[in-house]
Amino acid sequence: MEIYNIPDAFSLPLRLKILSCLLCDSKSFTELREITKATDGNISVQLSKLEGWGYIVSEKKLVGKKTNSTYRITNYGIKQFEEYINLLEDILKKSKL
Repeated sequence: MEIYNIPDAFSLPLRLKILSCLLCDSKSFTELREITKATDGNISVQLSKLEGWGYIVSEKKLVGKKTNSTYRITNYGIKQFEEYINLLEDILKKSKL
């Protein structure tokens, strides 16, 4: 990963928050909404994008009459996140020269 081609997954604070939350454990839609303080619409759009890009996967279950969605980060998402962190660390090291 290079500074000139950072993936869109890391271009918005909300996407970074979502991915950071999922690094530790899977989370429900409600948990992610509460942690990020995002609106239902905004978080839904960002989750769809991250899922479409292969960074996360969702599992939907019916609980009573409601759908309960749980999200987790994929191995690809973890790898990309690590590359992003390494890029930031390299930038910081170079800036201290």
